[in-house]
Amino acid sequence: MSDKARASFLPRTLRIAVAVGLTAFIVWRANLSEILKAAGALDLRWAAAAILLVFLDRALNAYRWIELLCALTPGSRPPFRTVLRIFFVSTFVGSFLPSVGGDIYRAYSLANEEVRPAESAASVLMDRVLGVLSIVLLAIAVLPFVPQRVTDARLVMTLGLGLAGCAVVAFAVFSPRAASVAQAFASRAPAARLQRVALSLSDAIRRYAHHRTELVKVLAASIGVQFLRVIQAYCLGRGLSMDVPLVLYFVFIPLAMLVMQIPITILGLGIGQLAFVALFGQVNVPASQAVALSILFIALGLVGNLPGAALYAWGRPRTP
Repeated sequence: MSDKARASFLPRTLRIAVAVGLTAFIVWRANLSEILKAAGALDLRWAAAAILLVFLDRALNAYRWIELLCALTPGSRPPFRTVLRIFFVSTFVGSFLPSVGGDIYRAYSLANEEVRPAESAASVLMDRVLGVLSIVLLAIAVLPFVPQRVTDARLVMTLGLGLAGCAVVAFAVFSPRAASVAQAFASRAPAARLQRVALSLSDAIRRYAHHRTELVKVLAASIGVQFLRVIQAYCLGRGLSMDVPLVLYFVFIPLAMLVMQIPITILGLGIGQLAFVALFGQVNVPASQAVALSILFIALGLVGNLPGAALYAWGRPRTP
């Protein structure tokens, strides 16, 4: 095995090991037989409603990224059909990679369509940032309606960190001073090639300052996506006979999704189950039901990636 292959194999193996180990521990703590019993009692009518909603949120997600291609160099945007295929295939490929793996595949595939790599990467980065911002905004909006007992310091800190990260990116996009600082740091990179990459990416990100209308549209669509995902989780919870008010899902699910975006496992396995158990445990939901909900929520995402699986199977696969 070459050094390059070994360098990619070891982190991937470690992520899988963490996912399997954490999931096994949580399943053991929650009692596997109780989890299976809870999942087996799922009302399929509620599950069907959740599946319909997941395909709607995939369509809205595709719209978000297509809007973000507004900053590409004029004339370099690939045909709509190609862009759509890249998006859906990246959702499927991302099912087997850490949370940013699908983003990397999407940026790589778009660059293969004669789009400048920096512009391709910038579109995916802005997509990710606006997605995180929408998660945080949705959770903050419902905090005044949430019982005091579930708004502890950890919850506020998590939302605060997410908001701070998005604020940093917004400052980098809209502030000329921040752009000057970023370019100054990029020009001091140790290698000439790294300098060119950093400067190109900084310039590509700054272009979004001239596309504020599109950014507002994408943010609104992003909030719509997160709203749909909360409702999906609520449908699954109702299908599992969980007696949890809808307003709590609007806090718990965004927080769980923020945790699941940390790229240390595959599909957010392990850390996702941990987040669901910790959050829903605050309102006395049994661990077995919380784990069952978290597994079904992840499985629902895989169902939404099936169109990408079909396109990947029928087309020529590209591996970054």
